[in-house]
Amino acid sequence: MRRVQLSLCGLLLLARPISTTAQQSGDFSYTSDGTSITITRYTGNGGFVTIPDTINGLPVTGIGERAFQFCPYITQLTLPDTITTIGTRAFELANLLSMTIPDTVTSIGFEAFSYCRVLGAVTIANGVTNIGGWAFDTCTSLTNLTIGNSVTDVGEWAFSGCTSLPAVTVPDSATKIGGRAFYACSSVTNVTIGNGVTSIGASAFSQCTSLRNLMIGDSVTNMGTGVFYGCSSLVSVAIPRSVASLGQQTFYGCTNLAAIEVDVENPAYRSVEGVLFDKSRTVLITYPGGKAGPYTVPDGVARIALGAFYGCRSLTGVIIPYTVSDIEAAAFYDCTGLACVTLPNRVTYIGWGAFAGCTSLTSVTIPDSVTYIGGDAFGHCTNLLSMTIPDGVTNIASWTFEFCGNLTNVTIGHGLSIIDEGAFAGCNKLAGLFFEGNAPIYRSLEGLSGYTNVTVYYLPGTTGWGSTFSGRPTAPWVLPYPVMLTTPPSFGVGTNGYGFIISWATNASVVVEACTDLVLPDWSPVGTNTLVDGWSYFSDPEWTNNRFYRLRSR
Repeated sequence: MRRVQLSLCGLLLLARPISTTAQQSGDFSYTSDGTSITITRYTGNGGFVTIPDTINGLPVTGIGERAFQFCPYITQLTLPDTITTIGTRAFELANLLSMTIPDTVTSIGFEAFSYCRVLGAVTIANGVTNIGGWAFDTCTSLTNLTIGNSVTDVGEWAFSGCTSLPAVTVPDSATKIGGRAFYACSSVTNVTIGNGVTSIGASAFSQCTSLRNLMIGDSVTNMGTGVFYGCSSLVSVAIPRSVASLGQQTFYGCTNLAAIEVDVENPAYRSVEGVLFDKSRTVLITYPGGKAGPYTVPDGVARIALGAFYGCRSLTGVIIPYTVSDIEAAAFYDCTGLACVTLPNRVTYIGWGAFAGCTSLTSVTIPDSVTYIGGDAFGHCTNLLSMTIPDGVTNIASWTFEFCGNLTNVTIGHGLSIIDEGAFAGCNKLAGLFFEGNAPIYRSLEGLSGYTNVTVYYLPGTTGWGSTFSGRPTAPWVLPYPVMLTTPPSFGVGTNGYGFIISWATNASVVVEACTDLVLPDWSPVGTNTLVDGWSYFSDPEWTNNRFYRLRSR
């Protein structure tokens, strides 16, 4: 092989060698790229440590990944003004008492100081633009934090679990606060968010249980899910006009929050008597967790949003207007003081866990308009005594009534076709299920076999019933009066006219009367049916005369 040397103007060009193998200088292992030094490991005895600004004539510019990790014997560290980067987990689990990061540093890496449990003071000087994720996670002794005016990005979980930190000031230079950046900083009482921040990530300040004073800058446009979840000491909050998007569960668990105020110029949201709505006031978004007494939802509201009243334990009663059609998941979850709720006959949807944990509820009237009840909707309503499921509901979802320990009777409309597994789990006092329609499908592998006191009652004339249902005995439902069954296919227009089944747990005779005007009714008998096994089918060939029907015993 021929060796070729390249020259320019008679000078031989030789590349300066780059060291990729760790070398040693005193207490420090390092690598070099030929122009600068990166410390890769400290090998000394600890105590007060000063990192040199040069090694072999080259500037020390970097603290490498894990360079001081698991160095519990270092208590004080001085960084030279030549350092520009602090790498991933560089000081993780070190016993540093304080740290001043010089102006020359531009980036603090992922978990750089995480679990430095005795670190009491940190000064991030001007120069740093990025604080990496988990950078100071679980620095449980941190009481003094200064964030320099060059930081633009506070990473996810950056200061989470800093349980001794009393206050947080995010400078105007910052534009983003990452998700859970200050999660569970349980001693923080004051938070100031600078006027440069546009985005606050999910759960950024959640579980800051001592937070009382909050200032949100005028530049914030987006607040993620659960930003202030569990801030149980927060009394009031002001949402600036800039906020265009609020994540779900923003104020869940803020049990002392008395009012949510919104700048009147905000284009997306508004506040009415301290309650948060969308701008059009058609969606009730959040009811303050510390607002006490009964509440009447304003007319015009169409939807109670997810978790709108979540954890409002001082709420005693609520009246919902006719305009509301949807009650979303967890809408009244854990409202332990809610004793009375009025649902209008327009509500069609009751979401998952909508009234779960409402331990003061003794009864709820579900209107006929409801077609869907989500799983766990009334779970752990421990004082609920009885329940009626309307005809439009086709499915009782899993865990809908779990651990309703005082529930004794449930009346189920004729539209039901499925009862999912665990729908009545833990309902130890359940004595009777009263079905108005045909036997549904029960999806539980155990059925009702564990409910030794339950009897399943059915109306004579309905189908699918045997001597037992899911392991429990059945019996005809004895009413004091005859009823018309509206269960298909027997109900409605047939080949011989308009018909229906007459049900009554007796073999008596029943007279069917009809009229054509309910304003000035003139009831006339149109047939007499003698019931056999508690039921009989009636058909009227002259039904085209717009007749209305009623029953009476003979």
